[in-house]
Parts: sequence; C-alpha cells; structure tokens
Amino acid sequence: MSRVLVIAEHDGEALNISTAKCVSCAVAIGGSVDVAVLGHGIDAVAAQADGLEGVAKVLAVNGEHLGAPLAVNWADEIVALGADYSHILGPSTTFGRDLMPRVAALFGVNQVSDIMEVSGPTAFRRPIYAGNAIIDVETPADLKVVGTVRTASWKAAASGASAGIERIAATSEAAGHTRFVGMEVEGGERPDLQSAPRVVSGGRAFGSEEQFEMLYRLADRLGAAAGATRAAVDAGYCPNDMQVGQTGKIIAPDLYFAFGISGAIQHITGIKDAGAIVAVNKDPEAPIFEVADIGLVGDLFKVIPELEEALG
Repeated sequence: MSRVLVIAEHDGEALNISTAKCVSCAVAIGGSVDVAVLGHGIDAVAAQADGLEGVAKVLAVNGEHLGAPLAVNWADEIVALGADYSHILGPSTTFGRDLMPRVAALFGVNQVSDIMEVSGPTAFRRPIYAGNAIIDVETPADLKVVGTVRTASWKAAASGASAGIERIAATSEAAGHTRFVGMEVEGGERPDLQSAPRVVSGGRAFGSEEQFEMLYRLADRLGAAAGATRAAVDAGYCPNDMQVGQTGKIIAPDLYFAFGISGAIQHITGIKDAGAIVAVNKDPEAPIFEVADIGLVGDLFKVIPELEEALG
C-alpha cells in the first residue's frame, strides 16, 4: 500500500492553499496520506494542516534552522523523515520547485514534475512543450516517487477533519555554507498570485510603470492579485514575480482579467485552467479572444476607469 508524504508550504503563520491541492493529488494516489509541516513555532500551521480531509496524520517538525524555507536545510530533514514513504510530494510553486529537486537528488531518483493527473500509484500525466502536449509517465515500482503537483489542475482538499498531530524535533543541522538573510514580499497586502481566486493582469499596452498603477488600483478594489505578461515585466513596468505564463507562474483563479494582453501562447499556458477569462484589448484580432470567456474590444485606459466608477 502506498504511503504518501506531502510537504506543506506555509509562511510560518498560514498554510498555503497549494498544500491542500497536493493533498488532493496524494489522495488520488491511494493509501495513507501524511502532511509534514517543517519550521519553527509552527503550531498554528500544523493545526490548519490537521483539518484537511484525507490526511491521516500531521508531522510537525520543529527546528530553529527550519524557520526559513531554505531548501538546503529542509531537504535533509525531509530525507530523514521520508525514508519509509513510497511517495513524497510538494507543490509546483516557487517553493516546491526550489525544494523538491534537491529532495529527489538526495534520494537518487528522477523527479516527476507538474503532476496533473494520477493514473495509478506509479503512473502520472504531466504537461510538456508549454502545456501544448500531455504525456504519460511511469516510475519504476521499486523506487520512491518524488514529485511536484501542478496545483492549477487540482481542487483544494476540504477542511473540517481532525487527523492528529505528531510533534517531532528536527534531526538535521543547519547548513554551514548557506544562511537566511531576509525575505521581501512584493505586492503589499494583495493576495498571493498563485492562490488568489481573482487575478488582474496587464500587458505591455500599459506603456509605462506609472500607467501600471492603474492596474494595481483595480486589483485592490476587487481584492485580487496583480499579474503581468513577460513583455510587461521585461519593459520594467512591474517586478518579475508578477509574471504569469510558461516562464512565470501557472495559475488557475476563478476569475482572470487580461488588460492589454495580446495572448501569446507562452502567456496562455499560464492561465488555461482559469475558471473564467475576461479580456480587454483594442485589437479585435488579438489571440486572447480565442480563449476568453468574455471579450471586450476597447481601450484599457477608458475601460478600467469605467469599471472603477461602476464599482463605486
């Protein structure tokens, strides 16, 4: 029987929704599912993980050197923790993409990336070629599976359960060659781009960093995260952690606004799992309209103020 260990993503206070989506993937694999919460002073986060349906047990691993999510520190602890598990999963987010390849290397196995569907305990489907093709992959039955979960493809596990928490002291030591200096979070109080139910994104059509402030205002009015195309990021209108697409973040919000975005395939790859796409572009032939649920041919510099006025 499979034993699956899900590595929780969190900020020290709140569990990231990506963890609940990983649990859904783990449940699809079958067998027992445990969640590992690593960190320092993590009782609140462990309690949130304890409530996820489908989880058999939460392993709360406490260590001062685990307080910051440094892959070099966490990977050693996960290897010690995961010795008896058949599968170890993490989200295909910035956090997971940093951590899980190191875990796979320490176990001496190839990572299965961006799991979007489970066909069996060792059989999975994942996207390739910027999401334009889907392949079936199968891992050897006698090897441990280490993988990342394409969170845009999975619904979050429901809350309301009570699995039980096992508190464990860290057995690893801090790496001597790497130290945590600090973390700067862009976007202020806006929701996290990869987990927000609403996202407002803009393209190069905004024309300048100053004009991009218009998008931020609308996002704040809607309680949405702010995103951008690679062209807008490269032009210096916004920071690169806002980039959505093949070389940025893959997201699946309930509602996605695309202002002044032409619809290059690299960007569409990052939003194709969105619940509804609303596109505004003054070019009626823009490719974005081919995937949009609602399309408006118009000037974003007129449409956004009108939306703000309508919102009151």
